Amino acid sequence: MNSPIATFLWFNGNAQEAVEYYVSIFPESKINRTTLKPDEPGAGSVMTIEFNLRGEEFIAFNGGPQFQFNEAISLMVACDTQEEIDEYWEKLLEGGVSLAAGWLKDRYGLSWQITPREIFTLMNSADQQQNARVMAAMNTMIKFDLETLRAASRGDW
Repeated sequence: MNSPIATFLWFNGNAQEAVEYYVSIFPESKINRTTLKPDEPGAGSVMTIEFNLRGEEFIAFNGGPQFQFNEAISLMVACDTQEEIDEYWEKLLEGGVSLAAGWLKDRYGLSWQITPREIFTLMNSADQQQNARVMAAMNTMIKFDLETLRAASRGDW
């Protein structure tokens, strides 16, 4: 059996708002199905929303206040350019809080890593000093600056 694995996100009554927000940010994203609560109280209100962000499956659930997001789970967006980093960072940070080294919490409390795809190559050199320079540069950043990371990799930082 080859069943897909979907990320299940627990919201406190604002799942529809959050999903519409996420789908508006990421191209090639869509809401696939909305399931309404069948019983009282709240009959007819949204229970779950199945959606897709850039090819990844998610389910948002209006579960209530019992559980909240924390940094133990984050969604990583691998970006190819500084422009892409800047765009996702600005949109997801709106109403949220920046953390460090490419991490932020959005307005719903969900943690995101807005990361240059290239970081994995820059930090995976046989030259351990190069890796240390890139890590040191990364640790000074809130939002990633791709050119600074490249400069650190070259030894120009």
